[in-house]
Amino acid sequence: MESKDLFNILHNAVEAQHFGRKISQKEMAKRLNISMRTYQDWRLGNSKPQAAVAIFKMLGELEDEDIVRVVKKIKRGLNDDKSKHNRERGA
Repeated sequence: MESKDLFNILHNAVEAQHFGRKISQKEMAKRLNISMRTYQDWRLGNSKPQAAVAIFKMLGELEDEDIVRVVKKIKRGLNDDKSKHNRERGA
């Protein structure tokens, strides 16, 4: 499986999480804090972010329940970072 396939699977999964509401590449890029062009390149396979490829390979080494546990831990960390950022901005 190529990295573009993984990005497309993840994009579709995020859309499904939002009850099938389409999420534009522009919106997803904004959520990821990257340019739309970069995100397009990832989805088309024109560019392969090495860190993401390594992360996918590492997740592929884990059992399903371990993947869920790791992703939940990452999500908590990201939410903590977002909360900290909002507090620093005074939001």
